[in-house]
Amino acid sequence: MKELVKLVVFVPEENADEVRQALGEAGAGKIGEYSFCSYSLKGVGRFKPSDKANPHIGSAGKMEKVNEERIEVACEKEQAADIIKVIKDVHPYEEVVIDIYPMLSL
Repeated sequence: MKELVKLVVFVPEENADEVRQALGEAGAGKIGEYSFCSYSLKGVGRFKPSDKANPHIGSAGKMEKVNEERIEVACEKEQAADIIKVIKDVHPYEEVVIDIYPMLSL
């Protein structure tokens, strides 16, 4: 059995469908005979861009909050680097936060 990881990315709500679609097209979210599987939670992201930042949302030096979705997908560990590149290619943020968790196979 191949080793799996879970990828988690935070994205503005208005960009969530585009990121989810790209994830599925890249091969993330395959579970048995199902594809494009993901799970989402809505929340609020907060950040303060530095004066050197070029933020997609907000202004440098000012606190910002954005309605975001946390999107979770499973993928094979060997695919993770390629899928992360796809996320970064379609994600609107200058700095993309991606969490990677190992998945146990019991």
